[in-house]
Parts: sequence; C-alpha cells; structure tokens
Amino acid sequence: MIDPAWVSGLAAILFIIGLWGAFSRKNAIVVLMCIELMLNAVNLQFVAAASHWGDVTGWVYAVFAIAIAAGEVAIGLAIFLSMYGQHETISLDEVNLLKN
Repeated sequence: MIDPAWVSGLAAILFIIGLWGAFSRKNAIVVLMCIELMLNAVNLQFVAAASHWGDVTGWVYAVFAIAIAAGEVAIGLAIFLSMYGQHETISLDEVNLLKN
C-alpha cells in the first residue's frame, strides 16, 4: 500500500501545475484543462484521505467533484463555442466580453 503522504504530495504537485497553467496560459481550452487538473488533484487528495482513515466519505466527495467537473466542462465548452461564434477567437487576451 502506498503511503498517503506520497499521494498527498503528488496531489499538491498536480494542483500547483494546474494553478500555474491556469494563470499563465492564454488559450481558453488550455485554461479549462488546467482547472480540470486542479480538480483531479483535489479528487486524489479526497481518495487518499479516505483510504488513510478507512472511511468512504472521501470517495463520495470525489464522485460529486467528478460530476461537478463534468458540468463545468460542458458549460465551459458552450461558452467557448459562443465566444468563437461572436469573436472568432478563444484567446483570453483578445476577448473583452465584460468591457462593452
């Protein structure tokens, strides 16, 4: 069995990579993928804590987080399709939707 501290370290590294990617990238699809990486890191931490404590609550939280992530992807892609239809780009630097 893998020590939960190693799994927590991996989850922290994945979360930091996702956070860095979300703040440094310009493409909206890549930013969405980085947010998904951060959510998966949190799911990994939930599962590691559940296996460490011998409780199923972390597994339940992980299932709900996966369902929320699926909804977030569907809504995000719909927004990106709408942005592309109006502005013909999904670059976050070139689109100023809030400044009209």
